[in-house]
Order: sequence, then structure tokens, then C-alpha cells
Amino acid sequence: MQTLTLIPIGHDPRMDLVKSCIRGKAVIQELSPDVFFEDIPAAPETGFAPLLFLAAVDDLGMGEDFVRILRRVRALGDGLRGYAAGVILLGSTELDTKNAARELIFALDMAGCAFPERPLAEATGSMRNLRVTQRTHALNDPEEALAFSVESLADRLLSFAPPRFAAPRLLVLHASDRPTSNTLALGDLVLERLDKRFSIRTLSLRNGTIEDCRGCAYTVCSHFASKGSCFYGGSISQEVIPAVQDCDGLLLLLPNYNDAVGANIMAFINRLTSLHVSGGLSGQRLYAVVVSGYSGGDIVAKQAMGALCLNRSFLLPPRFCLMETANDPGEAVQLPGIRQRAASFAAQINRNLLADQL
Repeated sequence: MQTLTLIPIGHDPRMDLVKSCIRGKAVIQELSPDVFFEDIPAAPETGFAPLLFLAAVDDLGMGEDFVRILRRVRALGDGLRGYAAGVILLGSTELDTKNAARELIFALDMAGCAFPERPLAEATGSMRNLRVTQRTHALNDPEEALAFSVESLADRLLSFAPPRFAAPRLLVLHASDRPTSNTLALGDLVLERLDKRFSIRTLSLRNGTIEDCRGCAYTVCSHFASKGSCFYGGSISQEVIPAVQDCDGLLLLLPNYNDAVGANIMAFINRLTSLHVSGGLSGQRLYAVVVSGYSGGDIVAKQAMGALCLNRSFLLPPRFCLMETANDPGEAVQLPGIRQRAASFAAQINRNLLADQL
């Protein structure tokens, strides 16, 4: 039986239930955050060491212990490479669980940690967020739904072994205007530095009409998903969704629009519901290049991460995003040290997807 390192942060009466759910899955090594981060155990040379954070937030949100751990993780550099993590977040109100989890997962990822698909299990104070899980899986109450979510996450974490490829297929999506786009220019800088064995396909979401998701009933979405389509059809169904299914990694080129991804990119993300429902995602990695004219690149990166990894089924590789600040056209590729940072990000993608990389 595998050993799973469990790190509790804060206190919630449901923590005992959570621990009981994973005892049959692995040998639990419970360590306080201070003990773990004081002397991080060496990760294996191949594969990933599983790490599970069990955290709680109260009616005021993230407590002092939570914030202190965030700061400690951010100071690690690349110190968690070789680890794969999941997060269980328990809240005392309806607020803050997703926000706290997103902050923690983003910090861990930038410290070199990898994440399986849907690496978050959460329960709000009322546990009403678990009603869909309870109904979908014919469970008796929210406690059973929480147990199901925790056990499923533990299974994904313990079996995490993402494939690598001799000739990885990378899909690049954007919705920018090439002559003036700093984001496209920076994306090109990264793509030029990828290994020549990559097969790269670039699609623009800028041209044509892209209908946003209308929120169909589950049965309707399932019906269209079973045919590889969705209610609206169009270029998303005919070209983009098949391209996503056919790739090993997805690279999103994301300019910052008012601290959010652009409308066409958001419509694309929403339309992936049918692919998620049909089980059409199978281990694709998520990457992002984010360029902000002023600030807030981390907000956009977390939005993409939350939508496609926490809420969908993309895997989150270590240090999945490159974030830069540039305003005037052409400025992004003239930033001090930018070629080194682009090369480092490309090397991350090479290392994560190529079969002969460690």
C-alpha cells in the first residue's frame, strides 16, 4: 500500500470523517505544515510522491496559519518538484473554500508541484455544494457525497502517472490580433524554443461568432456530447473540440482583459462542458502564457487553472504558466531577461511531455 503524506491546516469537525475516508486507500503519514516544510522529504527520481492538504477556513476566510503556509510555499522556489498534490477544503460558510483552494493550488504549482485532474474536494458550511454529487451518484446525504468526493480524489492522486510522448501534440489557442498582440509575440518566443519533436497546431478564436454555453440540462448536454457536439454546434464543435480531444497539451495565450480572460476564450471554456460530460478529456496538460498591460496576470492564470483543472479534467503540470507585464506593441519580447524566461518555460513543457525527459 502506498504512503500518502497528509498535511492539515486549520480545524474543522469534519476532518475526522475525511481522514477515515482515506485510511483504506493508503498508509497515512500525517505531518504538521511546520514539520513538512522545515525539511521536505526527497521526492522519487521517477514518478510522483502523493501529498494531500486538508485545510479549513472559517467565517472570516483564510486564517493566519493558512496565510503563513501560503507564504512559506511561495518561498520554496522549485522545492516541490517530484510531488503531486490534492487539496480538501472545508469551510464554515458558503464563501472562501474555492478561493482559498485556488490560492493554495496556484502557489503549490509554482513551487513545482503537479496536480491530477479535479484536484479539489470541498465542503461549504451547509454542504449544499455537494448536492449535485449526491444526486448524480444516488447517495443518501451530503456526508456520503463528501466521502465519495474525498475517496475519488485520493484514487486520482494515488494513481497519478501522466503519460509522456515521443512526439507530443500541442494545441495553441488564442483570440488576439497578431500585428499588435504582445501575447502572441511572447507565445511565439516560447514555441520557437520547444523541442522539434513537438507537433504544434494553432487555432484562432478571434474570427467568426462563438456562442457561449447556454447551460443545457444534463440530459441535453449528454445527448449532444455523445455525438461529439453540443447544442450550438459551430466552429467550437466542428474544429476546436476535436482538436482538444486530439492534443496532449493545451497552451492558452491569454491577454489580461480587466483582470479576466477574453470573452472568446471564456466562451470556449464554457463550451467544453460537453467534452467534460462525455469523458472526452484524457490526461491533457494545461499551459498558459499571460500578458497584462498593467498588473493582475496571476488573476487571469488562476481563472484558467480553476476553470480547466479544478472544474474540468485537465492535468496541471508544474509551473504551468508564464506571466509577464507589457503594454506597448512589441514590448513583451524586449523585456529584460525575457528570452531566458521563455526558454525556461519551454523547457518545463519539454520535460513534462517528452518521453525521454526527466
